[in-house]
Amino acid sequence: MHNSELQTLLEFCFPAHCIAADFISKKARIVPDSKTPKSVSYADAGVDIGAGDRAKERIKFLAQKTFNRNVLGGIGGFGALFRLDLQRWKSPILVSSADGVGTKLKVAFEMGLHHTVGADLVNHCVNDIAVQGATPLFFLDYLASGRLDPSVTESVVTGLADACKANGCALIGGETAQMPGFYADGEYDLAGFIVGAVDRDKMVTGADIKPGDVLIGLPSTGLHTNGYSLARKLFFEVAGYKPTQYVTAIKEKAGAALLKTHRSYLSVIQKLVTAGVTIGMAHITGGGITENLPRILPKNVTAQIEIGSWPVLPIFEHLRELGNVPQDEMMRTFNMGIGLIAAIPAAKFTRAKNLLDRAEEKFYVIGRVVKGERRVQYT
Repeated sequence: MHNSELQTLLEFCFPAHCIAADFISKKARIVPDSKTPKSVSYADAGVDIGAGDRAKERIKFLAQKTFNRNVLGGIGGFGALFRLDLQRWKSPILVSSADGVGTKLKVAFEMGLHHTVGADLVNHCVNDIAVQGATPLFFLDYLASGRLDPSVTESVVTGLADACKANGCALIGGETAQMPGFYADGEYDLAGFIVGAVDRDKMVTGADIKPGDVLIGLPSTGLHTNGYSLARKLFFEVAGYKPTQYVTAIKEKAGAALLKTHRSYLSVIQKLVTAGVTIGMAHITGGGITENLPRILPKNVTAQIEIGSWPVLPIFEHLRELGNVPQDEMMRTFNMGIGLIAAIPAAKFTRAKNLLDRAEEKFYVIGRVVKGERRVQYT
């Protein structure tokens, strides 16, 4: 049989796309024409390793600006290393906390502003340990998104680094995760973890709070990082505001009001602790005064809080009006303009007042401690 006849026979018996005929050696050979599968990369799955590497290089630069002599090594190891200064801390107790920014992030997404949420996170965590007398040592963050945007990542981490620097805290490490399909495009989640130290004999626990102690409140800048699910519903659904819309009742734009940075109270807390004039402090976060103040109260005492003893910020009054929100609900959802409460023994009140006045720190006498159950009573 001639080669041409053999080729014709093969093409008849087997579809041309399934075989290849080799006539060079004058021998017929049937080879399956299986198509080579397309190579699939991590990027095809939505994870851009290159973008992640570029972002991490920038993060290293930002984090290193917060380092001090107690940070050992650099960013990139499997674990961050920090040396505890035993010359400074004679009997050290480590104090730690973890938190997030919550749905305040949704406002940041809408506004396209990401540099403030990093400071929100750091300051929140700093306050949580500072009220126990602790000095911040180091901070770690967790930033997760569906698709990494290096510019957004840099903006968030810049806020983290700047706030760490301002609080004397090293941004020692963290995690940047890309999780396609888990987060919507343009969205991310942010969490922080802080460790501080305090000498055992200088811990502030609230254990010595007793009837007759004065309760002073320090003003907040706004909602800080709590109550945003309700606030967003009232602003953007009930009232129908746009984030960039000017709201006459609060004399500023809706989004800007909601994005005001969570204040750090570290400086004033350290003044009060160093002077020995406070025996207990509460950071007013989720749960408001109603749920946070009892966390430092001993048994058999009640915190009597006088409504009207401090100026409530306009944003809270407007939120109340928009939703006809009951007073009790407002007090256990928002900070209502008070971000920190300190218990001051009556005999030390004048000294505390003078200290705060010299430091030009605003404060309000908002109540007293009386006998009763461990709770808050509004009068």
